[in-house]
Amino acid sequence: MNIGIVGYQGDVAEHVELIERMNDEYKREVSVLLVRSVKALSLVSGLIIPGGESTTIYRLIKEFGLFDAMKTRIGEGLPVMGTCAGLILISREIPGERVRTLNVLDVNVKRNAYGRQGDSFVDEIDIEGIGSFNAVFIRAPIIERWGNVLVLAKHGGSPVMVRDGNILGLTFHPELTEDPRVHELFMDMIGSGGYPSTATRDIPMIEYV
Repeated sequence: MNIGIVGYQGDVAEHVELIERMNDEYKREVSVLLVRSVKALSLVSGLIIPGGESTTIYRLIKEFGLFDAMKTRIGEGLPVMGTCAGLILISREIPGERVRTLNVLDVNVKRNAYGRQGDSFVDEIDIEGIGSFNAVFIRAPIIERWGNVLVLAKHGGSPVMVRDGNILGLTFHPELTEDPRVHELFMDMIGSGGYPSTATRDIPMIEYV
């Protein structure tokens, strides 16, 4: 299984480290490709858009020609997981004009809705199919409106984890925990989506293309 991580800015290393640990401890066969070009995107069987600065990530995927390519591949069924800023980028609509979203997930979000960095917190949520999970919220967005999506978890009455087919969106940061179950769910999505494993060894091979 070859998982791409949009590799410009944000919690890129944290996703890589969690996948490395999954390979070591759970004997997964996953390689990692840092996606910074259209060519790299063409080589992956699943894509993670990490948390970080949504404005910066948006500007860079536009600058390097990835915006339209990502929208096309997701529309064709490429499994994608967007966490925090990643959720913002895959959502339908956000206020303001600084970020144009990919508009592939039927949710409207409000950026930085929980406040500043110092207002970050960890709280237990219940995820359908996973169970209790300690979710890390850092300047997290809030899903204000949602349409044709499956709500997998809520916090304070608002969805914090939703899915629509090959698309998984989270307002929190699963990569900042020791718990791999959200990433396991995403890997299961890749396997069920017709994207075959391409890994050739037991630890991630981190490549730049």
